[in-house]
Amino acid sequence: MADDLDWNAIIAPGSDAERRNTPSDRTAGTGDRDDAVRSTPQPDRPMSRREARALEAERARRDAEAAPVAEPAVRESEPVEPAVQRPSLERPVSPADAPVARRPEELHPEVAALLTGEIPRDAPSTGGPGANGPDGTDGTDGAGATDGAGATGGAGATGGGGAGGRGGRGGRGGRGGASRPPRGPKPKRRRGPLIAGIVIVAVVLAGGVGAYAFAAPKIQQVISAIGGSKEPDDYSGTGTSKVTITIKQGDIGENVAATLQRSGVVKDSKVFYKLLLASPDVQFQPGSYALKKQMSSKSALAALQDDKNRVQASIVIPEGTALADIEAGMVSKAGLTKTEVANAAKDVSAYGLPSGVTTLEGWLFPATYPINPGWTAKQYFQSMVDTMQEHLAAAGVKEADQEHVIVFASLVQKEAGLAADYPKVARVFQNRIDQGMRLQSDATVAYGTGNTHTVTTTDAERADASNEYNTYVHDGLPPAPISNPGDIAIKAVTNPAAGKWLYFVTVDLETGETVFSDTYDQHLVAVKQFQAWLRAHPDYQ
Repeated sequence: MADDLDWNAIIAPGSDAERRNTPSDRTAGTGDRDDAVRSTPQPDRPMSRREARALEAERARRDAEAAPVAEPAVRESEPVEPAVQRPSLERPVSPADAPVARRPEELHPEVAALLTGEIPRDAPSTGGPGANGPDGTDGTDGAGATDGAGATGGAGATGGGGAGGRGGRGGRGGRGGASRPPRGPKPKRRRGPLIAGIVIVAVVLAGGVGAYAFAAPKIQQVISAIGGSKEPDDYSGTGTSKVTITIKQGDIGENVAATLQRSGVVKDSKVFYKLLLASPDVQFQPGSYALKKQMSSKSALAALQDDKNRVQASIVIPEGTALADIEAGMVSKAGLTKTEVANAAKDVSAYGLPSGVTTLEGWLFPATYPINPGWTAKQYFQSMVDTMQEHLAAAGVKEADQEHVIVFASLVQKEAGLAADYPKVARVFQNRIDQGMRLQSDATVAYGTGNTHTVTTTDAERADASNEYNTYVHDGLPPAPISNPGDIAIKAVTNPAAGKWLYFVTVDLETGETVFSDTYDQHLVAVKQFQAWLRAHPDYQ
């Protein structure tokens, strides 16, 4: 609308009268418009852009009529604007009158790009709004014109600025000039990290650090699901605490990988096994190795190849150790599985024990057994049973008496403290058996409850008749051994001390001092002494 104003009248110097006397092509002559264009001398003042365009269009029309076969004066690449029309009295077109897009495909490609953040596949890479050249004509198709990126063209015209940018000198921007070939579609952007970031920010703003700490694991799952990542299947670094693993004779790569995962060395046996497949020259030697827990697969493999980490491991069984603890040691030290060890322990008849024996408890001699990588769980158990029978024979125990001695010795092993007291403790139990008294051993009650690491019990446990190991309510020795006794306990049973003691109590748990009594009243005095010690050591476990 602004181009219809007489800008020359606004900016020209002089008075209104002088300006009214200035000739103009708009009022020149009374003839038709064509004559006026050809005959009227051009004023000295510069014409407006619309006047220049109208004059050029009129000249082109006349030249076309005079020579119809000649080439058109207007180049095909240069658009011809329609004739300028005066504004009508009707209201101007409003944006509200524009058609409403009701489907995504009806959106203008550039609008769709703004909404989706993606460049349309079919959108040509045309120039932006162009700028008029310095001569006042449209800056289109000049030699060296730009494609709308905002750079200046060569001689001829300047390209427009970016989308929505301003043109160069000469007025408002027209359409851009020469354009580059259409570009290929840009790949779609991944919005996963952006969405996850929005979720994290929302959580922190809503609940602060506490809320984020609570929701962090879930947020990490969202990020992993959107971004396609997942929790690593391998540890990093060279490990933490020490652990000993055993590679058995005949183990293949899968067995070694399973042993490492079971021992907590590697996080996933599959990751370690894949590394082995990529290292065909690696060979393992049977034996025990000092490694660390939570090692990366690469570090674990390197450690197994280092002879410095190979150790002469062994299974150490202290006196009084229970079967359950021995089984656990075989799993951790000998590289055996828990199922393999448990099944071997249940097969009691396979070890040549006396008829009627129902458990290996008590028959496994406490000693140090070297790890043999080629051995099964049964072979380890057999070695322990054979060693026990050898020591029984050395102590002069007849085969018929072996089971009785083992059960009795297992009780003495758990109740006695100092080595000098073993024969006395054996004498107390033998005197009670001879007089028909109940043994009243807390160690047997505790074993019956499943506790193999203490001899203390409660009133309720001592009154529980359902516990077949409860010697407070059942007569005689327990039905089976309650530990694996050593030589000292076996010798104490086969050769007890001389005395009339019927009671004993340890009055100092740190030193093992024990008081033996012939009568119950004497025993009560010793019990009070023990209770005083407990009050003085409330933190003792």
